[in-house]
Amino acid sequence: MSDISQRLDLKQSQSLVMTPQLQQAIKLLQLNNLEITELVEEELAQNPFLEKKEKDPAESAPSSEDNVEKAQSAQTPDDDFDAGSAMASVGAGGNTSFEKLDNAFENSMSEDQTLREHLIEQLYVAFTDPKDKMIGALLIDQLDEAGYLRTSVTELSEGLGCSTERIGRLLDVMKQFDPSGIFARDLEECLRIQLEDQGQYDKPMAVLLDNLKLLADHDHKALADKCGVNETYLKDMIEEVRSLNPKPASDFDHIVVQTAIPDVLMKRLPKNLGGGWRVELNTETLPRVLVNNIYYKEVAKSASNKKDKEYLNNQMASANWLVRSLDQRAQTILKVAAEIVEQQDAFFNYGIEFLKPLTLKDIAEVIEMHESTVSRVTNNKYIGTPRGIFELKYFFSTALVSEEGVSHSAQSIKARIQALVDEEDPKKVLSDDRIVEMLKGEGIDIARRTVAKYRDALHIPSSVQRRKQKKNQN
Repeated sequence: MSDISQRLDLKQSQSLVMTPQLQQAIKLLQLNNLEITELVEEELAQNPFLEKKEKDPAESAPSSEDNVEKAQSAQTPDDDFDAGSAMASVGAGGNTSFEKLDNAFENSMSEDQTLREHLIEQLYVAFTDPKDKMIGALLIDQLDEAGYLRTSVTELSEGLGCSTERIGRLLDVMKQFDPSGIFARDLEECLRIQLEDQGQYDKPMAVLLDNLKLLADHDHKALADKCGVNETYLKDMIEEVRSLNPKPASDFDHIVVQTAIPDVLMKRLPKNLGGGWRVELNTETLPRVLVNNIYYKEVAKSASNKKDKEYLNNQMASANWLVRSLDQRAQTILKVAAEIVEQQDAFFNYGIEFLKPLTLKDIAEVIEMHESTVSRVTNNKYIGTPRGIFELKYFFSTALVSEEGVSHSAQSIKARIQALVDEEDPKKVLSDDRIVEMLKGEGIDIARRTVAKYRDALHIPSSVQRRKQKKNQN
């Protein structure tokens, strides 16, 4: 007798269906205010039932006041979006609030790495202290379009409440980051850093960099005399300089957000209002949109066939959904930002030394949201504070660290190899094998040939060559 038979079984299971509405809701949460404005403009152009509402100057921004009222916001009609109004769901077809999104959807689109991401990656390998990481991240966001750091160390020190020595120490390390020349104060320092990296910086070259105006004026004779070299040698020096990159950030399509516009604002409350902080959304950068129900009713009356009616109903549903989703996004951002401000109150009052160790989980538990939601809210969102403009995730000691630890990409490993070589004892130059051992001790397990490949890419000579160079220097 055959054992083969057919059988029909019923099995019940739960799964999260990622509807287009839910995907869009998560996307909205990840966007900053400027990106939201662009998206809304696109929707306004294609949906006849959406219209922009100009802000009334007399209206106050929705806010959350620590020590006064944690989540104060103005109520608005269901069909009118004004950042901060209350709403419980993200609308028909996706009736799920952000608190329930879990890890439902992640953006799988591959994008080129931005300069900021490239530098942050190196930052989190170079430093372990959370305070150093926060200062370093702020320095990254101060870079201009060329990759220079124009803000003075004194100004940074006063804003953060830390010593100029500490910032100087961090900058000494960060000026060794890739691309070479990044964090320089000016063109002269930018070129000097690159020449030092290539082992081409000597006394004549130092004089040349001190006299870049003569180079720009093509006064080669005077420049040769100052450098103490003949014009033939000077020509080689000039070629070296011309091969350098005067704008280290130019290789990246997206510059860091040195002109970051805050999505959230915080202000100190006067004592007669209880003190503490007032946290509010930056409504100056948020669009106000509403659904025109009157126009919809008028147009719907003239719809004569099924296709037209379906189109009108779909556009109306889309308009309502967008307004509600924007509303929920605003509420979520305000709630997260208010709790971060409360948790980091000592930092805002006294400076960087009082930065509190904080995780996404800490915030998520207090406001009863999932960690992934807090992560999306804090990513690429900025808060304007009395101490400067910060990305919300700066306030988390594990902001860029995965559960398993730092993600060791090729660029971060290169940065670590560069740091090890820069710090090596001239009398004990590190071989590739020794570098492999040291990296393994830090939890980075790579082969010797990989170290050699990365070292070559960084233009770092072999241990034998470095030993000879350092011996000659002495």
